[in-house]
Amino acid sequence: MKRPDKVKTTPGQGPGGRVPPGQFLTTKFPVLTYGPEPKIDIDTWQIRVFGLVERELTLNWKQFSDLQWTTTLADFHCVTQWSQLDNTWEGVTVSDLVAAAGPKPDAQFVMAHCYGGYSTNLPLDLAMDEGLLAHKLDGEPLGMSHGWPLRLIVPSVYGWKSAKWVNGIELMAGDSPGFWEQRGYHNEGDPWKEERFWPELTKQRPDLTGT
Repeated sequence: MKRPDKVKTTPGQGPGGRVPPGQFLTTKFPVLTYGPEPKIDIDTWQIRVFGLVERELTLNWKQFSDLQWTTTLADFHCVTQWSQLDNTWEGVTVSDLVAAAGPKPDAQFVMAHCYGGYSTNLPLDLAMDEGLLAHKLDGEPLGMSHGWPLRLIVPSVYGWKSAKWVNGIELMAGDSPGFWEQRGYHNEGDPWKEERFWPELTKQRPDLTGT
């Protein structure tokens, strides 16, 4: 595996004003998962880039590991109201992976697909600007409960958009809701605007939680 050779800090992070409204700080990294954890064999693991691309890609773990790796320092904000500051993630940027596939001009959105059937949607420009397919957290490989071997990290939105166990990046012309977005979670998920749920569902479903 190549050593990380770039360091990126999420824009807007400073000594103050780093905790969005309605959030509390924790020094732990809670595990929240819908459904059972998938059983993944790294020897048969693959990630696929498909949809509106010039060249569909399917990479095994060795091929993925041979890509350029990046280290990102970023905060993490969960929709269940906890925030963890200064997490160091290591992996491959979405932009580097998608560039190898050649996104078509009409590609505007991304759907991240995962082992276990989970999915989440993002604007392509957001995914390309700050998305990281992370294998390590604070210098150590992710635990299975945190999405090993790859977790998508998108620091500027709530944590359910940082999907665990990623195995596919689909480029699309139009937007389409992912797993939690279909179940009432806000489509954009901006923690600074407290975009947790669609307003009409918040009153109806106060029990909605997850990441």
